[in-house]
Amino acid sequence: MRFSLPKIRHRFLVLLGLTALLWSSLLSGRAIAQAITMTPEARPSVYQERQIHDPDGIGKFYMGREIAQVMGHQGAGWLERPSRDRDEQPDQVIAALNLNPTDVVADIGAGTGYFTFRISPQVPQGKVFAVDVQPEMLEFLRYVQKQKQASNVELILGDETDPHLPPASVDVALMVDAYHEFAYPREMMQGIVRSLKPGGHVVLVEYRGENPFILIKRLHKMTQRQVKKEMQAVGLVWQETKEFLPQQHILMFQKPA
Repeated sequence: MRFSLPKIRHRFLVLLGLTALLWSSLLSGRAIAQAITMTPEARPSVYQERQIHDPDGIGKFYMGREIAQVMGHQGAGWLERPSRDRDEQPDQVIAALNLNPTDVVADIGAGTGYFTFRISPQVPQGKVFAVDVQPEMLEFLRYVQKQKQASNVELILGDETDPHLPPASVDVALMVDAYHEFAYPREMMQGIVRSLKPGGHVVLVEYRGENPFILIKRLHKMTQRQVKKEMQAVGLVWQETKEFLPQQHILMFQKPA
């Protein structure tokens, strides 16, 4: 039987196409299998490291944002500065949380306890978890706790990836000028979300990154858009943003019930 040249060319192209399709399927299957068996350490990181970066940052980027350097325990005096009451209005911030007397509150990055010991009288039948990653800060907190006889405050030493909070135990997790310094924000927020009761809230107080006239270092400010993006990544739902403070946002999120 004789075949014309066009027919031979057509059959060759069909065969070539089927071969390419078969290889594509095999490679896709192999890629899927590798992704399933890949260890967490080998999976692509949500973080990027850069050699050239802002001197106030750690050279590590998350969702387009460079993570700021941590203010160490040596900066405790800044947390207790006399002007802080006027600038940050802690009583109004706490009032905005709408706490019930039985609520359990986690003060993440508690520092010297500036908010911890203002919150504890508001939850007399509840509890405040004061979480910090610096043992020196916990020593300071322990001293103040004894002075104030705050029996409903529990101190917790967290680490960079885990706040070490009991699961499904927290009504409100509060972070004041702290989140932007988390070295592992995705893992820390996943730990915080696990600690929330269904319907529990996360509240972040951050200097407004949208305003260049707020005289705070750039990496120590955050925009609403960036905060919302990062909280959405761990399953939190934005509820509202309060703007009554002179320089800071109060961003409120909820864990779905």
